[in-house]
Amino acid sequence: MTVTSVNRVLEVDGFALESGVLDHISLAYEAFGTLNAEKSNAVIVEHALTGDSHVTSGRMDAHAAGAAPGWWEELVGPGRPIDTDRFFVICTNALGGCTGTTGPLSTAPDGLPYGGRFPRVSIRDMARLELLLLDHLGIDHLYAVIGGSMGGARALELALEAPERVQRLTVLAAPAYSEADQIAWAHAQVAAITMDPEYAGGDYAALGSVPERGLGLARQIAHLTYRSDAELNSRFGRNLQHMSDDPYYAVQSYLDYHGDKLVGRFDAQAYILLTEALRDHDVRRGRADTLEQALARYTGPALVLSLSTDRLYPPKQVKLIADNLPGQVEYAEIPTDVGHDGFLTEARAVGAYVSQFLS
Repeated sequence: MTVTSVNRVLEVDGFALESGVLDHISLAYEAFGTLNAEKSNAVIVEHALTGDSHVTSGRMDAHAAGAAPGWWEELVGPGRPIDTDRFFVICTNALGGCTGTTGPLSTAPDGLPYGGRFPRVSIRDMARLELLLLDHLGIDHLYAVIGGSMGGARALELALEAPERVQRLTVLAAPAYSEADQIAWAHAQVAAITMDPEYAGGDYAALGSVPERGLGLARQIAHLTYRSDAELNSRFGRNLQHMSDDPYYAVQSYLDYHGDKLVGRFDAQAYILLTEALRDHDVRRGRADTLEQALARYTGPALVLSLSTDRLYPPKQVKLIADNLPGQVEYAEIPTDVGHDGFLTEARAVGAYVSQFLS
């Protein structure tokens, strides 16, 4: 295996996945702040399922600077809880996605897009690939790894894969393993895509088509797990978007909007791969029979945060991580009406916990 890096892209040949070997991977990432001389101030922030490496603009005021704000702009940046004046912040694009790192839209050795031929990836594969990036950057120890939702699962896997290299761990609204409810939601989303006639067994890109309806529906299904029933009821109620013989409710318009929005920026096969990676996530697999035994690998300090109305990963499921980690653990349930997406919207509350933990 050979490793090189050019323009924030790590090139890796012969990477062993849990499901096989990829001949070549380009790992795209962004970095913010300055790595100190001791290389002791590196923090990895992990993005969620349809996120990307652009966690922040790195500016005091992104809009004033004409820069695109990041998906966690309120938490990451100069003077913010994850302070880029203090930390060297790294955010990678997940393996198997479509935002820079090798995935189904990438060109296979035969010159065609991988499409449905792209091998299955795991959360653990993503963690092992990031360890190669740390090796390349000469970073022996991370000051912290932090993530929410799928990013929290990625953070947890990284800490368990290399516990001696992770000094602090923050897991937000994420599980130690997916339960039947999450597996069921994932099944419905994947089925929505694969049942679209344009899906063509995952080879739609080579045919010049896109399973837009299937991907849009998958996003709508997912969005129902991202927002609480209380938030949807208070925000939309039974309000109509417009009057007609066939009523079209405001909440329907909301779901249609988010489905269409994702179709415009994300790949359907990448969505399947990452959804299935999260579906299959289980820190016990190949490590131990019990969660306590599996989590015993990481003994460092940890911050574990859940969201009070999260119906994708309920607080009791997230708390299992805190209850079974052997080291110094702080657990908190953040009150919110939003639901799972509170890991993004409740920036002030999340930021207060993260800032204190990192200090």
